[in-house]
Amino acid sequence: MTVEILKMVFPLLEGVDLASCMVVCKQWRDVAQDDYLWKCLCARRWPSLCKRPSPSTVTYYKLYGTFHKRQRRRFLLPPRLSLSDLDFYIDIWAEGQLIFSEVVSGPVLDAGIVNLPTGISDILRYHLAGPDYKMMVPVEPRFSVPVGQTASVSVLAGRKDLNKFACIINKAMFDDYVDRTSFRALAFDYLDFSPAHPFISGIRAWISLLFTDDGTDKVPDVFGIEMDFCDAANNEKEVLWLLDMLDWK
Repeated sequence: MTVEILKMVFPLLEGVDLASCMVVCKQWRDVAQDDYLWKCLCARRWPSLCKRPSPSTVTYYKLYGTFHKRQRRRFLLPPRLSLSDLDFYIDIWAEGQLIFSEVVSGPVLDAGIVNLPTGISDILRYHLAGPDYKMMVPVEPRFSVPVGQTASVSVLAGRKDLNKFACIINKAMFDDYVDRTSFRALAFDYLDFSPAHPFISGIRAWISLLFTDDGTDKVPDVFGIEMDFCDAANNEKEVLWLLDMLDWK
């Protein structure tokens, strides 16, 4: 095929097809490398790009190859923080009276509830067995909140490597205290990030009380506490990166 024919056909191709032509043979590669062809492709997608007041040292071929691809998900580097560096200070109140107060280490919270107790609903059991990353701790002795009382929760995280603390949840209320359909009560608060990360906001920490189901109308017991950061983090590495960016004091 002559060069003249190639120069007539190649401008009709999309970028992926033109790039494929470059590996057919030397003749095709020499023609397809003409930056004018790539300028035409750029003009289709980003017309203003071709109105630059002065020529750039970057070719249109490189510009097209850089920006036309969808960015792949980048792999996170190993976090600077580990679960063994963390302690979580969990306090729960009912009508202002403290009903639960424990310091839970990161590894214990990550290990979760190994053996689920009897007397929990199938819906809750299905939720706990789901693939989402959860941090859980069993409650012993169990507690309950009388009907009509409101409950609130605070969670602080402590870093043993820095001897600093960060607020995870600050006196958040458990709305709709007992959800009879899921046997959970949920509360959340927005994470407070370090000034070094000014463009990160709107990410919540969630905490749930997990209830037993004895089939009666009496107030159910809380057998476990669950915490997650599913707005932005869904595995251990992502959670650790998220926590590392908090405003530690």
